[in-house]
Amino acid sequence: MKAEYIDIPLVKNEEKKRFEIEIDGHFAFINYGEFGDQIALVHTETDPELAGKGAASAVVEKTLNYLDDHNIVLLPFCPYVFAYIKKHPEWKRIVSPKFKGYDKL
Repeated sequence: MKAEYIDIPLVKNEEKKRFEIEIDGHFAFINYGEFGDQIALVHTETDPELAGKGAASAVVEKTLNYLDDHNIVLLPFCPYVFAYIKKHPEWKRIVSPKFKGYDKL
């Protein structure tokens, strides 16, 4: 994660069902759905002003840390999150072994 994102807090916006970080009034976020002790991450997006600046990977990293800290099992349906985990295999430990595609991580 780029240094400028380290101190930006992750917000679990339950009203919008997304994890988000705000940078200069712009957002990077991941939409989610909760199922008991599991959470499905379904879509990652950044406002156009943040495109190509590392904000998407920052929100993913912060969200994975949140899930790990809260012992929440991950279902990485979002292709960006899936690719991030594939690139950082240490995160596979929080993915449900029942997730279709688990063996491809």
